[in-house]
Amino acid sequence: MSELAWIDAALTSARPQAVGALLRHFRDLDTAEEAFQEACLRALKSWPANGPPRDPAAWLIMVGRNAAIDGIRKRARHEPLPDEERISDLEDAEEAVAERLDGEDYRDDVLRLLFVCCHPDLPATQQIALALRIVSGLSVRQIAKAFLVGESAMEQRITRAKAKIAASGAAFGAPGAIERAERLAAVAAMLYLLFNEGYSAEADTAAARRPLCDEAIRLGRLLLRLFPAEPEIMGLTALMLLQHARSAARFDAEGQIVLLDDQDRSLWNRPMIAEGLALIDKALRHFRPGAYQIQAAIAACHARAATAADTDWRAIEALYATLEHIQPSPVITLNRAVAVSKARGPEEALAMVEPLGERLDGYFHFHGLRGALLLELERKDDARIAFNRAIALANTAAEAAHIRQHLDRLAGDATARKGAAG
Repeated sequence: MSELAWIDAALTSARPQAVGALLRHFRDLDTAEEAFQEACLRALKSWPANGPPRDPAAWLIMVGRNAAIDGIRKRARHEPLPDEERISDLEDAEEAVAERLDGEDYRDDVLRLLFVCCHPDLPATQQIALALRIVSGLSVRQIAKAFLVGESAMEQRITRAKAKIAASGAAFGAPGAIERAERLAAVAAMLYLLFNEGYSAEADTAAARRPLCDEAIRLGRLLLRLFPAEPEIMGLTALMLLQHARSAARFDAEGQIVLLDDQDRSLWNRPMIAEGLALIDKALRHFRPGAYQIQAAIAACHARAATAADTDWRAIEALYATLEHIQPSPVITLNRAVAVSKARGPEEALAMVEPLGERLDGYFHFHGLRGALLLELERKDDARIAFNRAIALANTAAEAAHIRQHLDRLAGDATARKGAAG
């Protein structure tokens, strides 16, 4: 590894805990971020000559803190210093900082930083953009590219998010046990939103948005290091790994969607699958089931099947039934119906799907699944109506193209019947 490469890796790894600690000291996102950037600049000058410090995060916190205090003094030369509670104690011992990082402050600093970024007053897009900028250190240009928006628009989005957090009076104190659990749940939800922003990309934008999946998984692993006994964090990370492992097989050469049953499983990322399977197995041994664990267990059923025919659809249907009980939702019932159709046939599945029509009439996947079930039952005219409704609701070109294949097949069948009758 080159000199610059190891320094960059060290700075990236230390960023969440360093910025989190600086945020605790100064209670301001901009100050914490600027302090960390200044510490990084000094690291680039110092570390090549002196070698890496014993604890890069502690070094960055100490240097960044002192640089920020110097900046405050220069800007307020003719004004009194901020209240003592706004500035940490000024001891300069790296060992003392490192000692604090080994305790609860380390976990709470990173969790606090993530929680501030996913503040409930912010819309999901701003939460994700802010986390990518503050926690992950991606440039505004990189984030704008991933979200397919202009750089200035993304800069404004992040600025507005910071302003809203500053105005909200966000708490920076150490959270108690109950608040920590609530924060962890909010952070997990934001990470899965971040993952889905990348995972739901179409084929032509998948390369640009893949870093969003990678970053969500990296942050999931970070949370696992901080909270190694939390089964839902294990489940979330396992779910993201198992889904992302299939990325290379999800689109064909023309950019069309390849359904799970038709995917080339040799393209699946086996090391990623192995990591995900180990995590979900470990999580389930805690006997504290949650929504992420159950979704990961469903993904594990697919990952363990050597071929589509080997898929244990009865187990998947049972898992969806459990998920339906924990987190009732018509969309979950719809997914359960897919498993029922595979395990017990389309007629029983359609009986589950039909009552969802009123709530899911504007949902692409409802009409797509209903059309597929009707087609299996040879109700072709009804299937055509369902597919036409689905194509009108398609969110992406790939979804529309997939439904178009069914409609073309129905049109071909109709033409063949007319020819035979003539």
